[in-house]
Amino acid sequence: MDSSYVKLGVVGLGRWAKVLTTASKHSKKLKIVAGHSRSVEKRESFSTEFNIKTYETIDDMLGVPELEGVIITVPNEQHYPVAVKIAEAGKHVYTEKPISNILADGLRMEDLQKKHGIVMVVGHSARLLKGIKIIKDYIESGEIGRLSFVETNFSNERALTLTPDTWRWYRERAPGGPLSQLAIHQFNILHYLGGEVDSVSSIASKLSPVGAEVDDQSMTTVKFKNGALGYVGSSWTSPGVFSVRAFCQNGLLHHELDFSSWDKPENLHKSSSLYLQKGIDGFGLRENVTIPPGNMFLDELEIFSAACRTKKLDELTAYQGNVAVAMVMAALKSINENGVLVSVDQTLNAARKSIESASE
Repeated sequence: MDSSYVKLGVVGLGRWAKVLTTASKHSKKLKIVAGHSRSVEKRESFSTEFNIKTYETIDDMLGVPELEGVIITVPNEQHYPVAVKIAEAGKHVYTEKPISNILADGLRMEDLQKKHGIVMVVGHSARLLKGIKIIKDYIESGEIGRLSFVETNFSNERALTLTPDTWRWYRERAPGGPLSQLAIHQFNILHYLGGEVDSVSSIASKLSPVGAEVDDQSMTTVKFKNGALGYVGSSWTSPGVFSVRAFCQNGLLHHELDFSSWDKPENLHKSSSLYLQKGIDGFGLRENVTIPPGNMFLDELEIFSAACRTKKLDELTAYQGNVAVAMVMAALKSINENGVLVSVDQTLNAARKSIESASE
């Protein structure tokens, strides 16, 4: 095999491992060459579909010397212990979002980088959508002025089909329901577009008739440290939608895509829209902005493969992943306290102090 390719392994061989492995087939920079799952059925299915060798134990897979990095697609609560094993083996880590469902564990994962000399990438793929990148470029260029407000939504019908044998049914495993599973994408995007976050306020409710433990609606307001404001809405009882609207002082940009195409990102541009609406001189006039083809799953894997070689990372960082989780945790606290504003910095600091207390 060409040594110029970065060779990766994957832990957890379910649906999402297959989505990422399918995306990797289009890369000239990386190859997934090994996989691990405790399930014999999943190992056999993965090997048959992709012709990739799988291993019965994670230690056997980590013993493959040519592996430079490993992708984690196991359930959220398993991210930290799996990441520890990978980092201790000297391999770089890619973990699906959220970095962890426990903020303290996410911070411990971030610390693994310095402790073991590895790089950690968090798969917040939504920020890599071509429409989002275009919005970011407009904001940074100054063409439409300073960002004042960001309005977003990420929803689907998940709560209408939940059953007790699925992990998303349970409050402890999917805290806040769509808040931790969907809105977290938008929290990461708000951090990307608007800068450092000061505080959040949130309310939630339960409307699905199936009886799951989790809330299935949430509304969160966001205050940025620079004074801008934001809103994130998320429902688990509505047809799939993903939208971002950035209000700037001289214009706004609205981006929306069809969630049904999410697993096939190469087609997202076909069912997505992005328009620019200028201010006073162009009031009411909307200019459609062309969205180029893209594949955010391929892009995030290639960001990871580059980081495996350079040990440098500016995007999809563990810090950014932990800010998104901290925003979720602050929102959950706000829900429990009748919508009060909760500081994101204080949420991060409290989690860090819990780590220090546990080590004493």
